[in-house]
Amino acid sequence: MFNYWVVNASPLILLAHVKQTHLLTQLAERVIIPQAVAVEIAQGPDNDPAKQLLAAKKFTVMMTPAPPPELLAWDLGAGETAVLAYAQANPTWTAILDDGAARKCARALGISVKGTLAVIILAKQHGLIPSATQLLQDLRAHGFRINENVLRQLLPQTVGEDWL
Repeated sequence: MFNYWVVNASPLILLAHVKQTHLLTQLAERVIIPQAVAVEIAQGPDNDPAKQLLAAKKFTVMMTPAPPPELLAWDLGAGETAVLAYAQANPTWTAILDDGAARKCARALGISVKGTLAVIILAKQHGLIPSATQLLQDLRAHGFRINENVLRQLLPQTVGEDWL
């Protein structure tokens, strides 16, 4: 099965801060960023590494279809809405986003969804990083929020590492 990912701002920004955006393109055959997400990132600080990646055209930026009413009813942000609209219109694509409401919406609408944590776990499982735990600690230092109990349970099961 092919991996096609449409990525929201949060995973891109977080991975850019820890210099790991290459994981997206190593794990997926195609990666795109919706125009609405690019606009959101462009409005960030000039020293934001994600902004610099977009300026360097490291990722393909795409227009997205108009979101259907059932998606608009969730009243999500423009980036999350664009990511989900693209993934819904292109069912072989997976939405990569961390926002809880957007993930709940994706599941309700039958849209394939993964978050930054899943990207890290996949990277470790594919031997692309030496330690999921270390990378997750680095991400948390840059604002990644995840329940420690989830990490304590999930990491040993999926990558054989303990959360410190």
